[in-house]
Amino acid sequence: MRGRLKDNPVPGQKRVLLAAPRGYCAGVDRAVIAVEKALEHYGAPVYVRKQIVHNIHVVTELEAQGAIFVEEVDEVPEGAHIVFSAHGVSPAVVNAAADRGLHAIDATCPLVTKVHREAVRFARDDFEILLIGHEGHEEVEGTAGEAPDHVTIVNSPDDVDNIEVQDPDKVVWLSQTTLSVDETMETVRRLRERFPNLQDPPSDDICYATQNRQVAIKKVAQDADLVIVVGSANSSNSVRLVEVALEYGAKAAYRVDYASEVKQEWLDGVETVGVTSGASVPEELVKELLDALSDAGYGSVSEVKTAEEDLMFSLPKELRKDLQGNRDERALGGRGRANAV
Repeated sequence: MRGRLKDNPVPGQKRVLLAAPRGYCAGVDRAVIAVEKALEHYGAPVYVRKQIVHNIHVVTELEAQGAIFVEEVDEVPEGAHIVFSAHGVSPAVVNAAADRGLHAIDATCPLVTKVHREAVRFARDDFEILLIGHEGHEEVEGTAGEAPDHVTIVNSPDDVDNIEVQDPDKVVWLSQTTLSVDETMETVRRLRERFPNLQDPPSDDICYATQNRQVAIKKVAQDADLVIVVGSANSSNSVRLVEVALEYGAKAAYRVDYASEVKQEWLDGVETVGVTSGASVPEELVKELLDALSDAGYGSVSEVKTAEEDLMFSLPKELRKDLQGNRDERALGGRGRANAV
């Protein structure tokens, strides 16, 4: 237990509405297991470019096992093993790693890889790509790096009026996978007002897990006095969950990494607490929060289920090749998705 909350004396039934799905998605599970298996198979240290996923607890745990997180590949000794994070990298990063003789393991989420391939395809056909996403985010940098001469980043609906294109008949939009669904579609609506022939991506770019977690918290928020989202500050999908909760009726909403960060004053006058977690958050952190809330008198927990998730991804091909025939190579499943229903 990382922290206990004092009992809240407010009368009335105190309860927790627990969103499902929540927590680890298939891409995060795959990336974290890839680092763990690399450490087991090759031995420490194994280097990781950027945070493997945007969660401080996960990063700290992997560092304890021997992972070394770096900002760029030029910090990695020649010939070492390096894992690319779930957010993806640009071709320039891949080439820089190869130039240093690094053994690269690409843990990019397959759903992010899909967006990369879309960018390559549309650039090849000479489309201008309007990439909806947050400038500076690793995923956006990686996708834009696939076709830098064809990509314009659109940070928000308010950016739309300033977008200029050469040929309004050859424009397509793509998006970062972890955005607010509602805000993304508002951006698309405004883009289409300016560019009526704007093309859509072949399939939805916002990932299933991001959408599912937002749908679940929308349902929880309408009945919650307070929503607590477990997730790190640099986790785009976790931050979006706070915003969505407020937009859909929660009287207050906050993000925490650990239960110990919950403030007593948040609970003053609160009868119903909604709880969820971002797609890079292990379930153990949610359990710690539920224990702390139980200590504060919120012992009644009801799960609000809006979808079932059973998607799993195989390990990165570079790791599968080295593990072939090794009993460590097994189907992914269950460990990070303790709340799967």
